[in-house]
Amino acid sequence: MATRTNRTISDFKTAMQGGGARPNLFEVEMTLTGLGFDLPGFDATEFQFMCKAANIPAQTVASIDVPFRGRIFKVAGDRTIDTWTVTIINDETFDLRGAFETWTEQLAKLDNNLGATDPNAYMASATVYQLGRGADPSSKSNTGSANAMLQAYKFVDIFPTEVSTIDLSYDSSDTIEEFTVTFAVQSIERLGTSAVSGASPGVSG
Repeated sequence: MATRTNRTISDFKTAMQGGGARPNLFEVEMTLTGLGFDLPGFDATEFQFMCKAANIPAQTVASIDVPFRGRIFKVAGDRTIDTWTVTIINDETFDLRGAFETWTEQLAKLDNNLGATDPNAYMASATVYQLGRGADPSSKSNTGSANAMLQAYKFVDIFPTEVSTIDLSYDSSDTIEEFTVTFAVQSIERLGTSAVSGASPGVSG
């Protein structure tokens, strides 16, 4: 009779490196210096603090069905990337909210629909850093002063497609305003642990 090896909790502990990656240990860095227009109010360091949620978007490879004598042969189709969404805490300056509204205004004005048409002028890049709890991956102590970088993903040629609503209500209490920005993404580069953060000294490569 065929059998399979019994797996124990100790085996699982050994297999799960570093105790597992944590979804709340991350940082988002957005580079807007190459835009063809200014975004008053945008501050890269403030964005790193106020960006409270992000994601690593799904990547999909379509399947093409090719009929053959009453059967279907499946071949790989085009690869696409889902939109990328970040959630931003809104402080009393409204600086970040205003910056992203200005970005969409530069893409298409509401009164006459004029906007930037050169992709190099309105596309930017952003990087998501997945951080570890220790100064080193699989850290064995609490020494150090910076978080290890476990992985980094760079989103290339992005631009905003939606700046979400901010809900206002007398019924809302004990809460802080936030909004989301959704971006179209041209491509993704997995940078690995050799990536260097240019604006955050709290991240070590």
